[in-house]
Amino acid sequence: MARITVEDCLEKVDNRFGLIHLAAKRVRQLRNGAEPLVVCKNKDIVVALREIAAGEVRQWKESDALPMPEEAPELMIEESLADVDTESEEIQAVEDTEKETKEELP
Repeated sequence: MARITVEDCLEKVDNRFGLIHLAAKRVRQLRNGAEPLVVCKNKDIVVALREIAAGEVRQWKESDALPMPEEAPELMIEESLADVDTESEEIQAVEDTEKETKEELP
C-alpha cells in the first residue's frame, strides 16, 4: 500500500491545524471501538489519515449545519419579554408591599 502523506490529507482539509484536530478526534473514535472506514492493518493514526485522504472522514464546518428556523429567534425574544414582564410585576409587588409596610409603621 502506498504511503500516506500530509499533502494527501490537506487536499481534503483546510489547513494543518484542522488536520491534526480531525485526525486526533478520529483516532480517539477508533480507540473507543469505532469501525475503520478503510481496509488496512496499520496503527490507528495511519488508519485515520488514510480515511481523511480517502474522503471518508471530513472536517465539520459551520456551513454544514442546518439553518435555524426563522420563527425560533422570534420565539426566543417573546419568551425573554415575557420573563421581563413577570420580573417587573414581581418587583412592583415587592415595592408595593414595602410601601404599605412603611405607611403602617408609626
